[in-house]
Amino acid sequence: MSSPQSPDRFNEDKASYTVRGQGVPDIDAGVAAIRTTLNTLPTRPGVYRMQDARGDVLYVGKARALRNRVANYTQVDRLPRRLQRMVAQTRSMTIVTTNSEAEALLLEAQLIKRYRPPYNVLLRDDKSFPFILLREDHDFPRVQKHRGARKAKGRYYGPFASAGSVTRTINALQKLFLLRSCTDSFFANRSRPCLLYQIKRCSAPCVGRIDDVGYRELVQDAQDFLGGKSTKVQQKLGAAMQAASDAMDFEQAAVVRDRLKALTFIQGSQAINAEGLGDADIFALATKNGAMCIQAFFIRGGQNWGHRSFFPVHTAEVAEDEVLASFMAQFYEEVPPPKLVLTDRHPAECELMALALTERIGSRVKIEVPQRGDRIRLIKQAQRNAVEALDRRLAETTTQAKVLDEMVEIFGLEGVPDRIEIYDNSHIQGAHALGAMVVAGPEGFRKSAYRKYNMKNPEISNDDFAMMREMFERRFGRAAREDPDRDGGEWPDLVLIDGGKGQLSAARSMLEDLGIEDVCMIGVAKGPHHGREGREVFHLMDGREIILPLNHPVLFYMQRLRDEAHRFAIGAHRAKRSKAITVSSLDEVPGIGPSRKKALLMHFGTAKAVKSAALEDLLRAPGVSRAVAQQVFDYFNG
Repeated sequence: MSSPQSPDRFNEDKASYTVRGQGVPDIDAGVAAIRTTLNTLPTRPGVYRMQDARGDVLYVGKARALRNRVANYTQVDRLPRRLQRMVAQTRSMTIVTTNSEAEALLLEAQLIKRYRPPYNVLLRDDKSFPFILLREDHDFPRVQKHRGARKAKGRYYGPFASAGSVTRTINALQKLFLLRSCTDSFFANRSRPCLLYQIKRCSAPCVGRIDDVGYRELVQDAQDFLGGKSTKVQQKLGAAMQAASDAMDFEQAAVVRDRLKALTFIQGSQAINAEGLGDADIFALATKNGAMCIQAFFIRGGQNWGHRSFFPVHTAEVAEDEVLASFMAQFYEEVPPPKLVLTDRHPAECELMALALTERIGSRVKIEVPQRGDRIRLIKQAQRNAVEALDRRLAETTTQAKVLDEMVEIFGLEGVPDRIEIYDNSHIQGAHALGAMVVAGPEGFRKSAYRKYNMKNPEISNDDFAMMREMFERRFGRAAREDPDRDGGEWPDLVLIDGGKGQLSAARSMLEDLGIEDVCMIGVAKGPHHGREGREVFHLMDGREIILPLNHPVLFYMQRLRDEAHRFAIGAHRAKRSKAITVSSLDEVPGIGPSRKKALLMHFGTAKAVKSAALEDLLRAPGVSRAVAQQVFDYFNG
């Protein structure tokens, strides 16, 4: 077993192996499988995965000495009941060695986010965090919102708690520094200033209203502001306003005055005063009735960039400091940590966590529990927010539980559904047809489980019933093949279909063809006045039709589920339609990539002109070699 080496130190294929055990699911078989693994384990750092008889990951853990840590699981009487249940299901283990315990901690967080095991504390958050990107690959850099991988060249500022926080900050940057937010193609094709210039939110570099030197100065001011040097920017603007006033240029003085007002407004609208704190994250944990909430404040450059509440799951029988440590490891697996992290308690293995985060960004990260001064005031504010957010969550959960109980009684369900799947489809006269599935549970929508189905048979794209049959054939046919015993948690307890008797009948007949007759389904159709009064008709599998009163909470809940499916289907359809608009006949030419396609279109104007061009004309296009020109010519001319 060789250790993974940087930069691919987390490539487990280089240093992993699996030991499998056999037997029926019981605790003795689990201990036997673990003992078999112990025979080959080293006393070095690494990560281990517990797996059940199907190979699904039950738990991911890390250790300073793998042999010593895994041996603890064979002493069943000393384990909490949660881990005893895990050992009883364990039939195999996968081991990954690392260079250090800090590397093991980072790899553990990475694998937990990948496999989402049922016995690990999980940070349930379906959205990546938004950042502000100030691009550096253009003479006049653009400021924009960014999510996902950081492939573009530029400076990234964040994380922000929400897209709304980013939008507000970008609006402030436009008012303060007049930076452009338009795309490069929009910028390149302007002949006169756009509306943003008229309302004093852009300096119009696209049409030369500001030169590159002046624009670079604005960019530097924005970088100072985002880096926490707002006082410096304020002093500079004050001096510029005074200079313009002394020169009797009152129009320019008024422009600078408005920018100063915007800066003052931003400084005064901060929810918390974090001046002098620099870059820091603040975490506080609250617990009540078995539920936990972690409140996070994001401070960058002494400015509050928003806050968010997190509700980790699988926290039963887990100590609060361990929950906080697991949360932080998973949180910083996606988000680069700041140099200072303030918490209301020490996370488990605090020093190791600080060391791992230091390795993560290559500079020292401190984890502190404030005891006095302004920092303890910030912690108390975060604690208060955590308690209030948890109270709201519990109140919503209680209300949701009551609604689900009523739904069970009204529709005669066998029990409260843990997984509800809602189906809808979308097309325009058969074009770009697709189906959509959204998933909900007692805790709300599970957006990571949403799926879309592109219709493979073009002949059915204008037939809603046939589209529903194809969607169900693919969804449940795969489920029947991959999880026939239905113990993977991916089978629905209730299926809602946006439609009436016809859609319900089509879905039911499809399931009967697959040999599935016990999936509960309900059709949600518009009432006699097409839903204008909110009087949806619910079609049950036994032929009954139910109409609920207008103010009934179950009606509101079912409408919310149906509307979410409709929203997702429409959004997916629009994305598919937009993508189709950009498709060109040049995409079908083998060996023509995006850059050559762009060069040909820029030279000839349209794909039709490329198709009719002579070989000599193709050779004149920039970046097109004789071989490529010949290939394009032969493709379109046989």
